[in-house]
Amino acid sequence: MILLYRAILKIHTMYQFMIQRIYLKICLSKGLKVGKNVRFVEVPQFGTECFLIEIGDETTFSNNVRFVNHDGGQNALHFFEKYKDVRTFGRIKIGKQCLIGADTIIMLGVEMGDNCVLGAGSILTTSMPSGTVYAGVPAKYICTIEEYGDKLLANNVIYPRELEKDRPELETYIKENLPRKFKPVKK
Repeated sequence: MILLYRAILKIHTMYQFMIQRIYLKICLSKGLKVGKNVRFVEVPQFGTECFLIEIGDETTFSNNVRFVNHDGGQNALHFFEKYKDVRTFGRIKIGKQCLIGADTIIMLGVEMGDNCVLGAGSILTTSMPSGTVYAGVPAKYICTIEEYGDKLLANNVIYPRELEKDRPELETYIKENLPRKFKPVKK
């Protein structure tokens, strides 16, 4: 039974990967601009106007990222004569060497500079200058990229680099050696 489950899971994963690749190719054919060495943990939902999106080199996207490049809210206004022709679209530009966290939404008209991090679960409604970290709903400035790097260094998990070649061995090492230390409660 477990072998059947694993086979079905493998087929499902391959199917999803194939669908995502086809979707990406369709978006590229419609005008989506993607730089070199862009990494997708999962291909984002680019919205209906993917031609309004530009992504810089070496940017990484985590899973469940969505782009919103038009505002459908105007549909509620079309019943009023004054607003019947309201249409809202906006370009979205992501700089080079950015990281877009899981479960994020990037709204119309925003630009992320180079070397930015958008934290998981965020909704980006304003542009980000280069070298910054934003997070939250709506996303707000958290710190500079250097301050973020220093925070990560202070909490760095040290392990022998050669273990990276053998994922199960690395996981065993981390499980056995990672301290049981948790973040304090914020007041």
